[in-house]
Amino acid sequence: MSDNAVTKDSAVTGDKALTSEYEDALQAWVGRELTRRVGQDPVNVPMIRHWVEAMEDENPIYLDEAAAREAGREGVVAPASMMQAWTMRGYAASVHPDPAPTASDELNALLAEGGYTSVVATDSEFEFERELVPGDVVSVEEVVEAISAEKKTGLGAGRFVSTVRTYRDASGEVVAVQRWRLLRFRPAAKPAAEEAPPKALRPRPAINPDNAFWFEAAREHRLVIQRCADCKSLRHPPGPCCPQCGSFDWDTVEAQGEGHVYSYVINHHPRHPAFDYPLVVAVIELAEGTRLIANMTGVAPEDVEVGMPVVLDWIDPDPDLSLPAFRPADADAKER
Repeated sequence: MSDNAVTKDSAVTGDKALTSEYEDALQAWVGRELTRRVGQDPVNVPMIRHWVEAMEDENPIYLDEAAAREAGREGVVAPASMMQAWTMRGYAASVHPDPAPTASDELNALLAEGGYTSVVATDSEFEFERELVPGDVVSVEEVVEAISAEKKTGLGAGRFVSTVRTYRDASGEVVAVQRWRLLRFRPAAKPAAEEAPPKALRPRPAINPDNAFWFEAAREHRLVIQRCADCKSLRHPPGPCCPQCGSFDWDTVEAQGEGHVYSYVINHHPRHPAFDYPLVVAVIELAEGTRLIANMTGVAPEDVEVGMPVVLDWIDPDPDLSLPAFRPADADAKER
């Protein structure tokens, strides 16, 4: 087995006795430059405006010339917190990076050899020499200041990598210094997979003396509609009194189980663990003329349409609950 293989195996297993060769290779990076970059654009008011609006920073010295002069400046200045923004490499470079490996890539690869494949920022300390003003062209150079010995952390065994970023203007004068620290860590082993918990129960309907009959029929896979015993008008949702004639006498009729989508929504959030998402919730107009709210089955959310003919289906979320649902009628016809 090669020395390199021993180094990798020792690091990946988390053995404290990392080889001295690996440790020496890491420490050789201290003092080396990782980054040298000139900002793509000079400091400018439009970008300052975007920043302060996003941050809701109402300090007038960033956009109001008169206010800036009253505060002792010669004109507007950039927020100190934007220092890093002026030298970022930009969206295009992040999506289509230069294929040639950079010094940062090389250090990251070495850390990955030790199993330190995850990263989290821990500290950022700034010292500002002067405020930036529109027209300043900012550059940055980043040098490795220290790489710690392996430490135990709540995230896993890792090393703190500290760097110093020096920001300069076009004349080479230092405008700010940033000490930046990352924890590069070896993710802790995941616990053995546990048996998946049972799926959450669907929320219980609010059952009362006026609608209990409807849910009892649903448990038998019968969709019934309340009917006034006097004027014979149908109504849903159930209620104690006929809205047409005021009668308190009623019976039921069984629905044919046909209708169409009157309207619908597709729910994405907030999510409840008892449902699968995206979830179609539709108002179904039955052939009898009443409407009810139900889920759709047998159709992709993007294929649901207002006016779509549907037929009755049933869902049984658990042994104590059955609810009507509806599926496209044309799919039902194709199956036959």
